[in-house]
Amino acid sequence: MRMAGLRKSAVVVAAWISLAMPWQAKAQAHKGRAETQLEIVVTTQRGDKPVGNASVYVRFPGKNGKLIELDLKTNEDGRVKGPKIPQGKIMVQVVAEGKKTFGQWFDIEEEQKTIAIQLEPPAHWY
Repeated sequence: MRMAGLRKSAVVVAAWISLAMPWQAKAQAHKGRAETQLEIVVTTQRGDKPVGNASVYVRFPGKNGKLIELDLKTNEDGRVKGPKIPQGKIMVQVVAEGKKTFGQWFDIEEEQKTIAIQLEPPAHWY
């Protein structure tokens, strides 16, 4: 009986570690290259209201040239900070309920970069 409990605990710990490792591997895949601390601020089109709970996808090339993707969420102030990423060309996509989806490539050359994104209202359907 006690062995079964230990096995279950070991399985839970192993599962948790396997979920945590990809994030760490992605963040460390670019060791040796210049890095930047990226912050993204998402607001409405006029820039007057923050867009909370928006999905933010950041894609950048890893060591082997394949794209690495970070999936992030904005807080209630419309801000999100991710781990340090390599400098260079990155793709930022933002998806929020009731807003037009945003996507754009950026060239990042600074150690710290704040990207301000203003989401447009959705297209009207007739």
